[in-house]
Amino acid sequence: MSDQDIVVDRQGDGVVTITLDRPRRKNAITEEMWRSLTAICHEIADRGDDRAVVITGAGGEFCSGADLSGESGGERHRLFKMHVVGDCCLAVANLPQPTIAKVSGVAVGAGMNLALACDLVVADSTARFSEIFSKRGLSVDFGGTWSLPRRIGLHRAKELALLADIIDAAEAERIGLVNRVVDPSALDAFVADWAARLAAGPPIAMAQTKAMLNNSAGMSLAEALEAEGAAQALNFSTSDTAEAMKAFLDKREPRFEGR
Repeated sequence: MSDQDIVVDRQGDGVVTITLDRPRRKNAITEEMWRSLTAICHEIADRGDDRAVVITGAGGEFCSGADLSGESGGERHRLFKMHVVGDCCLAVANLPQPTIAKVSGVAVGAGMNLALACDLVVADSTARFSEIFSKRGLSVDFGGTWSLPRRIGLHRAKELALLADIIDAAEAERIGLVNRVVDPSALDAFVADWAARLAAGPPIAMAQTKAMLNNSAGMSLAEALEAEGAAQALNFSTSDTAEAMKAFLDKREPRFEGR
């Protein structure tokens, strides 16, 4: 499936790959692309056979941020346009399926924060990250003010956001911005392995774990325990948990179906 500058690929293994496909602009995202990505994420969320999601960019670059080259003010106030960006961020972050950002080349501005909206970030050694906004006279968007301090802590988040430096993949790994950095030749295989492992997992249980981790910063310990109890009770009503118990006794790998 292709929607202009975004390509969606399903190989039948439960992994769906979303590729930003504007290499001539280093995959800078237009307003229509924000809308398309939102719609794609809503579709994926409703599909039981999509079990893991990979977001990446074409041409050796992840994403150079929002494409502002055609900005002329238009008929709408910028605040209304930012709702389109916000809706897209929520659509990515709220996917029940686990998500991996596969990053090579530039990931700056909203492109960096698109990567941070994913559950896991795997980069190759060519990757470069920047909260470039202040150098453009802008403040951070696409959820960066929420996701960045949760990844690396408040003071380091302020350093990246206010100074707007570009950091390389090694520094991003050192400060905890990304999960792994691999050689460019190994990026595809590494992400494919992680995505396959996620796709083979129990969808209902993992979706609940993802949601609880995302919500944990706003919960007390008592509230977290209550949420865990409700999630576990639901798990024990599923066929997947029964299958996991049987597979353990049979000394084989479980086959989860999301039921």
